[in-house]
Amino acid sequence: MTQMVEDAKNHLPHFNNAAFDIVAIAASAGGLAALIKLLSTLPQEFTAAIAIVQHLDPKHPSLMAEILNRHTALSVKQAQEGDCLTPGTTYIAPPNRHLLVNGDGTLSLSQSESVHFLRPSADLLFESVAATYKNRAISLVLTGTGRDGAMGVKAIKKMGGIVIVQDIKTAEFSGMPSTAIQTGNVDFILPLDKISSTLVTLVMGEFDTPRRS
Repeated sequence: MTQMVEDAKNHLPHFNNAAFDIVAIAASAGGLAALIKLLSTLPQEFTAAIAIVQHLDPKHPSLMAEILNRHTALSVKQAQEGDCLTPGTTYIAPPNRHLLVNGDGTLSLSQSESVHFLRPSADLLFESVAATYKNRAISLVLTGTGRDGAMGVKAIKKMGGIVIVQDIKTAEFSGMPSTAIQTGNVDFILPLDKISSTLVTLVMGEFDTPRRS
């Protein structure tokens, strides 16, 4: 059974041995290869949950969870309504559904209006994560076209979270990383092969000094 510390104020579960409870990731064009490289280098004992918005064809089922599961020691699944965030588990937004994190650490799926013509929207995921986990949240913007995620990183930063963006030199498509960087709300700009070690250090290397929301 997962050990968690309960926040008495809002009943939000915080994970043991974790300075951050969730890593929310945005990716679009070129995202599958970037996610394989990232997740394949995270340890099985990673103590945060991961939520991913990858822009997908809304008309077809996604095999992304199955593909990623072949390349990582973490558990990867397509998110379902009511899933409870669990450390070491990666949740992927289904095609044509927004992925949102609720105040009790569960997930919701929504078919509400597209944001900048996108559903799922990384902005909505990031904003819900910021509102729920505040300074115990990390957002990560990977390769992709367009501007999705830029509004969301502002919300993450405003609530005290950490923002990481893939260096555009290592991004197959620079649109999403560039617009995130242009917000001025980015803590780390990293090449793809340095992101996983930074996540491990942030999430698992500081738990002896608890962060409080």
